[in-house]
Amino acid sequence: MSKQYETVIGLEVHVELATKTKIFCGCSTEFGGAPNTHTCPVCMGMPGTLPVMNRQVVEYAMAVGLATNCQIMSYCAFDRKNYFYPDNPQNYQISQLYRPICRDGYVEIQVGGKAKEDDTDVGLQTKQIRIHEIHMEEDAGKLIHDEEGNSLVDYNRAGVPLIEIVSEPDMRSAEEVIAYLEKLRMLIQYIGASDCKLQEGSMRADVNLSVREVGAKEFGIRTEMKNLNSFHSITNAIASERERQIRLLENGEEVVQETRRWDEDKEMSFAMRSKEDARDYRYFPEPDLMPVHIDADWVERVRNSLPEFREAKIARYKQTYDIPDYDIELITDSKHLADIFEATVELGAPAKKVSNWLMTETLRILKERNLDAEDIGFAPKNLAALIDMTQRQVINSTVAKEVFEVMFESDTDPVAYVEEKGLGMINDEGALLRTIEQVLEDNPKSVEDYYNGRKRAVGFLVGQAMKATGGKADPTSVRKLLEQKLQNSN
Repeated sequence: MSKQYETVIGLEVHVELATKTKIFCGCSTEFGGAPNTHTCPVCMGMPGTLPVMNRQVVEYAMAVGLATNCQIMSYCAFDRKNYFYPDNPQNYQISQLYRPICRDGYVEIQVGGKAKEDDTDVGLQTKQIRIHEIHMEEDAGKLIHDEEGNSLVDYNRAGVPLIEIVSEPDMRSAEEVIAYLEKLRMLIQYIGASDCKLQEGSMRADVNLSVREVGAKEFGIRTEMKNLNSFHSITNAIASERERQIRLLENGEEVVQETRRWDEDKEMSFAMRSKEDARDYRYFPEPDLMPVHIDADWVERVRNSLPEFREAKIARYKQTYDIPDYDIELITDSKHLADIFEATVELGAPAKKVSNWLMTETLRILKERNLDAEDIGFAPKNLAALIDMTQRQVINSTVAKEVFEVMFESDTDPVAYVEEKGLGMINDEGALLRTIEQVLEDNPKSVEDYYNGRKRAVGFLVGQAMKATGGKADPTSVRKLLEQKLQNSN
């Protein structure tokens, strides 16, 4: 009988903070600048330069710690992590080993449960994932390898502020890992501490994974897979590494503690180097930075600045707005989307109408363009104005969708756009009747089909009438007038 194995997973999640300047200097943190343009002597590690702590980094770290139920340490300090690598201009990284800013927290996740007896679905189950610590540190630069075999380095990212969230080894599957990362991302985005865009590297995960026989108390030898930047890569990497380690154990071989690189194209990992311990980095206290003292008043000020988080927002929406629970779940999944919803409703738009526009047209465009909800740029006042025009029948639904596309692209004022393009709805019944009469005259075959019992012909004739009006008529009114004309002519 083959052995049964359990996967044990812990994560080190690096989050790039949304400060305007770097952690120890005044250089911009903006993503996408030309290589080596967001640099100065401090973040380039020039001799004689001194770091100056960015207060906003401390407050973001405290906010994330409070949101994840951590203890905020009254005294924290920085250390030098020494290593030599081309993307590290100082030949050391300023981090926190001995006195991190946050300790002993947790987040609760929900994962689908299965009954052990017959593998039937027993619904969602809540699990607590412990957080060992959160510490502040600076990011390194970025190495770029071109097709000709050259290695280039861009130091724009060097000195960008990070927090590293270190979990306990409490996760047992890729499903739990993704649920944990989604919970962290949602909390941090609600705070505004980071956009957590995996594709841009502002959220990266190192996966520490081992396997052991079911029932064993001791952990197995773990490996670390670094800088995984998509949920798809994380899921595949976990499955592959679990299988690799089990295969080694089944063959009587040992798992080696090492750092591995995941290759998404080849769907396998490769050994990079032996896994370092803290002593390998020769940590020592950072001599150029004073320790940070955090008093109770400072903690309370940060606590009071925290937003209404998703769970509380969901409960409030269910009491306040008459919209489906499914809509509430999706809208509150993004604070930016929820803010747009609330601001539009406050401007007088009906909650159901706002929800419909966000759930249908907005999410459709986001999916088509592979965008996040945080990329939505139209103002709530413009969405409210668009909804108002459709309710007052200034424009029909077809034109409204056309206007929304333009509004989504450039945050155009919909009222001005409709006036400029002459898209207002035709409400002159006499003009509509003349158009319908012309359509009936031009399409005798469809008229004959209608009288022969083929009622679908009405749809074609409505389409022709809408085309003749440039799409500016009310389809309901057109159908009503057209059917009346056909019945009276019979």
